[in-house]
Amino acid sequence: MMLKEILDAKGRDVLTIEPTATVADAVEKLVAHNCGSLVVCNGDRIVGIISERDVLRAVAAGRDLLDHVSVENHMTCDVITGSPNDKVADIMGLMTEQRIRHLPVLEGGAMSGIISIGDVVKAQHQRLTTENHMLMTYIQS
Repeated sequence: MMLKEILDAKGRDVLTIEPTATVADAVEKLVAHNCGSLVVCNGDRIVGIISERDVLRAVAAGRDLLDHVSVENHMTCDVITGSPNDKVADIMGLMTEQRIRHLPVLEGGAMSGIISIGDVVKAQHQRLTTENHMLMTYIQS
């Protein structure tokens, strides 16, 4: 199974935020859309990603109120990305190894979607359930 199959099933919408937005703006958007991360973009260019974990680090730092701190000060700058043609099994390993839960997917340098570790687990579960059903049907026939 490839990432493009997950994106085809779940959709390709990506929630973004500008680096100059405040962390409070990011929290508001995360809550409103019930999601765990926002891709930080300067125009069409990805410059980072801000996740719930990044927000918690900002809160723990406690230096300023969240509405006075910009996203660019707390985002993860080194964004790990995938390609639609990446194998899900490979991406599972990458996400586990890098301890990330969200992976923007780029095609030709442009964002074509984002997947979460939950999307990957769901896809693998569906694949294994189908495979199990087919094997059980074969054995019983």
